Amino acid sequence: MGKTLYDKIWDAHVVHRYENGDCIIYIDRHLVQEVSSPQAFAGLRDAKRAVHRPRASLATPDHNVPTTSDRAIKIDDPESVEQLRLLIENTRDTAMPYIEMLDARQGIVHVIGPEQGFTLPGTTLVCGDSHTSTHGALGALAFGIGTSEIEHVLATQCHVMKKSKTMRVALDGALGAGVTSKDMALEVIGTIGTAGATGHAVEYTGAAVRALSVEARMSLCNMTIEAGARTGMVAPDDTTFAYLKGKPMAPMGEQWDRAVTYWRTLASDADAAYDSELKIDASKIAPRVTWGTSPEDSLPITSAVPSPADYKNADKRAAVERSLAYMGLTPGTRLADIKIDRVFIGSCTNSRIEDLRAAAAVAKGRKLASHVRAMVVPGSGLVKRQAEAEGLDRVFQDAGFEWREPGCSMCVGMNPDRLEPGERCASTSNRNFEGRQGKGGRTHLVSPAMAAAAAVTGRLTDVRRL
Repeated sequence: MGKTLYDKIWDAHVVHRYENGDCIIYIDRHLVQEVSSPQAFAGLRDAKRAVHRPRASLATPDHNVPTTSDRAIKIDDPESVEQLRLLIENTRDTAMPYIEMLDARQGIVHVIGPEQGFTLPGTTLVCGDSHTSTHGALGALAFGIGTSEIEHVLATQCHVMKKSKTMRVALDGALGAGVTSKDMALEVIGTIGTAGATGHAVEYTGAAVRALSVEARMSLCNMTIEAGARTGMVAPDDTTFAYLKGKPMAPMGEQWDRAVTYWRTLASDADAAYDSELKIDASKIAPRVTWGTSPEDSLPITSAVPSPADYKNADKRAAVERSLAYMGLTPGTRLADIKIDRVFIGSCTNSRIEDLRAAAAVAKGRKLASHVRAMVVPGSGLVKRQAEAEGLDRVFQDAGFEWREPGCSMCVGMNPDRLEPGERCASTSNRNFEGRQGKGGRTHLVSPAMAAAAAVTGRLTDVRRL
């Protein structure tokens, strides 16, 4: 029987197999940020252990950093200040590569990893952040780990885990105008639910996936964790290789040629078997928006807010009632009639140059609705520079958007960029849980183009109309 992409990378990294099914796997790359790493470094010091391979890690601050121009001198939260300080000290003391806050390369770890060529096909990559699945877009086996696991990886460059089941999600057909990989992700999650891929490594296949850029594939793999999966993956191809070629930390010269030869072998075999499969006609996907407090609560923008009575399961009815109460929505309300207060374009899901281009194309020549406050937060300093070179910053500012410095920003509410209680936001981030973007904040997940459309109309809007 043939092997899947996941099988091939897994088998190449198993160091030891235990009788109970646990395996020790070797970890090639490790991304480090300020929120999840302090306890791990402290654990190493207490145990008098060294970092085994400092150069196999790459660190940068992202969650706690302010996104205003004065961020180097204005961090008000004491806990954030301490976490940022410890990241500097821990990386310095261990000789770990560190991209500081004011470095042009600084940004969200899941943006800078691929951007620097640190993320490579066929590798195992971990980070103390659940959305590490993003890196699977380049054909890597990438997943989030906890604090104690970070300590173990730093000390041994290995990780103990059971092999995941495999799921193939085939998206065939061509996406329609105004439809993006963010909509694909919301479609998948809406179809199988937030637990539908639990315990699985998801591989995305099909013509619609192959037609995506690497950046769009990152958005798709990023959201895989919201379906309960361990990771999301796309087999590397010529699109992947073109994206990586010339990146600062990617192989070069003869090493590049040897790497590509190996990477081409990673595609799943034609006779590979998956534990489960899902097929979706991508041509039927419409721009989607979430209405509730879970990523699975999404519908086409042409739909209306559902009623609890629409659901047969009592637990689901109760969940819908709670969501609607928190979101302040009435069943039957057209999604396109929902007025918004804020717009956030950014996060590790949608803050890359292609995302900003898509949003700017909608914002160009238009103005924010008078009651809306909107911000654009590039995923890295390099994305910001590229956008400014293309004049995208002027497009946004002319329309009334705030143009910010890179960071996680409003996605996670661990920094000054937050929603106030009751504020409703069209957001390009990945989670719409209660309080995710600020206590009492109400989040509607959308694509960058849909977010820009909401900003200029003042309500959730079908971008195809613009």
